[in-house]
Amino acid sequence: MNQPVSGFSKKSKEEKIEWLAENYLQNNPNSVQILKNYWNEDTSLQQLHDDFIENTLSNYYLPFGIAPNFLINEKLYALPMVTEESSVVAAASNAAKFWLERGGFKAEVISTEKNGQIHFNFFGKEKDIEDFFEEVNPKLRDSIQSIEKNMKQRGGGLLELSLVDKSHILEGYFYIHATFETLDAMGANFINSCLEQMAHTFEAEARNFKPFQKDEIYPEVVMSILSNYVPECLVRAEVSCKVEELTTKHYEGKHFAEKFVRAIEIAKTETRRAVTHNKGIMNGVDAVVLATGNDFRAVEAGVHAYAARNSYYGSLTHAKIEDGIFTFWIELPLAVGTVGGLTSLHPLTKLAFEILQKPDAKELMKILAVAGLAQNFAAVRSLVTTGIQKGHMKMHLMNILNQLAASTDEKNEAVEFFKENAVSHSSVVSFLENLRK
Repeated sequence: MNQPVSGFSKKSKEEKIEWLAENYLQNNPNSVQILKNYWNEDTSLQQLHDDFIENTLSNYYLPFGIAPNFLINEKLYALPMVTEESSVVAAASNAAKFWLERGGFKAEVISTEKNGQIHFNFFGKEKDIEDFFEEVNPKLRDSIQSIEKNMKQRGGGLLELSLVDKSHILEGYFYIHATFETLDAMGANFINSCLEQMAHTFEAEARNFKPFQKDEIYPEVVMSILSNYVPECLVRAEVSCKVEELTTKHYEGKHFAEKFVRAIEIAKTETRRAVTHNKGIMNGVDAVVLATGNDFRAVEAGVHAYAARNSYYGSLTHAKIEDGIFTFWIELPLAVGTVGGLTSLHPLTKLAFEILQKPDAKELMKILAVAGLAQNFAAVRSLVTTGIQKGHMKMHLMNILNQLAASTDEKNEAVEFFKENAVSHSSVVSFLENLRK
């Protein structure tokens, strides 16, 4: 039976790998070599990666690809995308090319506020906590002057503080809601530092507030933390064209537009469909978020909360036909940064920003919204025309061939064969068996 290990973080990388192999990988004689195969030969670059997290053993590679031809607000972009899903880059590229010929994408940032909360318990009189908040508000602001000095010089910082009473839902529960402008930084560390300092000041000042002293009932901070739900940090992207411009050799524009709008309405109505619908949107968003070194978990959490903001979970995209014009759009809450974190550390992240022509945070928000809209357009277009599997399985073909250890010549012949034939795991197996005979 495996035993707990102490002082693991203090072991060298070699010692950590040896311990792992001895305790959990006894049946895999190649395990140590597999981990070392993914080490970077450049030792300084490997050290950089080792320092990103604790207990690093190796690197986990994902493909870094490019989706070209994105015309956004009359400016042409190539989008760097990091993803393992075979169809994502192809779908984004196809949607970009489709709309390049129809005026491209339009995008605008609606708002950029981020927020955090100081959550606390208070079991005294409601008026006392309200009076105290009014009195302490300026002191809370003063207490973070040194923290927000640089941010203020750039035009950001703390915007507003407000007291929120939730005691009708959870006894004794209140919080201070703080809004911030963090400009080109995602701002998590800045916001959390401000909140924690204000929380300390809040509790210290509460001890000197006479109404609290009278009953000896003081507010107690439970925690201080930013929120990844950022509905006030919002971006919109859209495409539009005349219905007849949607006509291709595969479908008639008016019929396609009507089916497309109906598909969006279904995703607005039925949660089971909406979840998969929105997952497809995030295929595009997350791929660019990862390429630019931003926090895709935070983005995902905030976006899905936004999808449920009306007390049910629905589509993030919208579509309509009005006066013969087809319009398809999306609004997303996106708190991302172009400075700080991995954005200035990871070599491929720095390269991704160069590819994107060094956008600021607002520009990156627009690009991400467009990536999500393009991905959704490609998916829904497939669903209401040929079906999703035809294109997806053709992109998945190479994965199947690699699983079956196909040679380069076999892969080339398979690609030609399956241009005109349906792809499935069994059909690829049969093809290779016949080929090898």
